[in-house]
Amino acid sequence: MAKDIISVTVKAQKADPVALKSDLLAVGVFSDAKRDRICEEIDKLLGGAVAKVRELGDFEAKVNTSALLYGDGKTGSERVLLVGLGERSKATIDTIRDSAALAAGKAVKLKVRQAVLALHGGMGRRGYAARLGQALAEGVYFGSYRYDEFVTTNEEGRLKELTAIVADTDAGKVRQLVSGVKVGSVIGRAQSFARTMANRPANAMNPARLAAAAKEVARQTPQLSCTVFDERQLKQKKMGGILAVGSGSANKPRLILLKYTPARRKSGRATIGLVGKAITFDSGGISIKPAAGMQDMKFDKSGGIAVLAVMKAAAELKLDLNIYGIIPSAENLPSGTSYRPGDIVTTYSGKTVEVQNTDAEGRMILCDGLHYAVEQKCDVIIDIATLTGACIVALGKHKAGLMGNDSALIKQLQSASEASGEKVWHLPSGEEYSEEMKSKIADLKNIGGKWGGACTAAAFLGRFVGDVKWAHIDMAPVEAMFEGGKKPVSVGSTGFGVRLLTTYLMTMAK
Repeated sequence: MAKDIISVTVKAQKADPVALKSDLLAVGVFSDAKRDRICEEIDKLLGGAVAKVRELGDFEAKVNTSALLYGDGKTGSERVLLVGLGERSKATIDTIRDSAALAAGKAVKLKVRQAVLALHGGMGRRGYAARLGQALAEGVYFGSYRYDEFVTTNEEGRLKELTAIVADTDAGKVRQLVSGVKVGSVIGRAQSFARTMANRPANAMNPARLAAAAKEVARQTPQLSCTVFDERQLKQKKMGGILAVGSGSANKPRLILLKYTPARRKSGRATIGLVGKAITFDSGGISIKPAAGMQDMKFDKSGGIAVLAVMKAAAELKLDLNIYGIIPSAENLPSGTSYRPGDIVTTYSGKTVEVQNTDAEGRMILCDGLHYAVEQKCDVIIDIATLTGACIVALGKHKAGLMGNDSALIKQLQSASEASGEKVWHLPSGEEYSEEMKSKIADLKNIGGKWGGACTAAAFLGRFVGDVKWAHIDMAPVEAMFEGGKKPVSVGSTGFGVRLLTTYLMTMAK
C-alpha cells in the first residue's frame, strides 16, 4: 500500500466558520461582488481589511487567485484566506473543487494543522450542499497532496497531517454536507493513492510490485478480490500481447484481475469492466524513445493505477454493481529477448498483429485485457491509458480523448466528466480508422498512418471488444508525463480518471 504522503481528514460541522478556532479560514469570494454575510462579517471585524485589499487591486477575486489576511485575535482563525471564485454566473462545482484545492495547497505551505472552509452564501443552498461537500473534500485532497516519499531531508519541514472542516450554521445543510464529504473523502483518498503509485519510479514499481500492491488493496477492502497471472500463466493462456511487450525485461509481466461484488446486489444491474494500461516503464523497446524526457515514462502505468484506485473507491462506497478491474502490466525494454519490429504476435483473442513499432506497446497489452473482459461477459467495457502522443497533438493539454462504439455510453462518460471536473473530448474511431489498422501479412498491424494516431489506436482496440458496449479514454494529454494543462501544486501524477470513472460508476449504481 502507498503510504500517506500527507494524512488528510475532511469533515463537516455545524458552527459559525468565522468564530470557529483554527489556523486558517478560507472564504470564497466572487469577483462581481455581491452581499455575503461571511465576507461582510470578516470585513467588519478586521476594520475593512477585505474591502481595502480589493480596492487596492491586490485581490480581484478571479479564479485561482487568493489573498492572505490575519485575524489579529478578532476572528476564530489566525489567518483568513480569501479565495477567488470568479464571476458568480460562471461558478460551477468545478470552481468550488478548484478553490478548495487552492486553499488546501496554501494550508500545507503555511504549515496549517486545521483549516476551516466557509461556503459562500450564493453556493451553499440546501439542495446543493451534498454535491458541494463532495467537491470540497475532493479539492482538499487534491490540493494538499505532496509527493516527497524519497526525500530524506525536507527543508520546508512540512506538517504530516491536515484537518479541514466545512462549517455552516444551518443544521439541515450540514447533514447534507456530511454525506457529500464522506463520498468526496473516499474519492479524494483514492486519487491520492493513485498519484503516489503512479509517481513511484520503475525501480520501486515494476509489474510484480504493482500486483503485490493490488493484492494488498484487495486484502484490506471488503468485497474486493484479486487474482494475478504471472508469466507462466500468461503463457498457458496464450496472452501473446502482454508477453511480447514484457519479453525484453528481467521484470516479467503480470495480468492483475480485480473483482468487486456487492454484498447485496439488485437484479438487472450491468456488469462493468475497467481495463487499464500499466506499463511500469516505457523505453519504447527496440523502437527506442529519445533520451530527453524518458524519465517520465514511469507514468505510463497511470491508466492501470487509475483502475486500481477506482476499484478501491467503488468497494469503499459499496456501489451496487459488479465490477471487474483488469490491469495488464509490463515493462517495455530493449534486450536480446525483446519483441521486434516485423514480429507477428498472436494475441489472447487469437487475432494476429504485425508489429511495426515496439513503442506502440500499450495497445498490445490492452487488447489481451479487453478480450479477457469480453470473456467475463461484461455488459460495458471502458479502457483508460496514456496511449498516444497524437491525442496531445489533437487536444492539447487540457482534455483526454474519448472514443467508443456506443453513443449512450459516450454521453454517460461526458456527463461524468462534467460532474467530476476531469475533462474529456469525443473523437472518432469508426470503420474508416479501423481500415488503416489492417495488415497485409496478419489480421492487424499495431500502428496506422501518419495522421489521426489517437483515432487509429482506438480503432485497433475496438477490434477486440466485438459487440460489447465499449469506450476508450486516452489520458495522455492530462497526465504528468505530458505536463497536463491543469497544474497541481505537487509535481507528478494528476491521478486523472479516478474521479471520472468513480462518478460514472456511482451514476450507474443509482
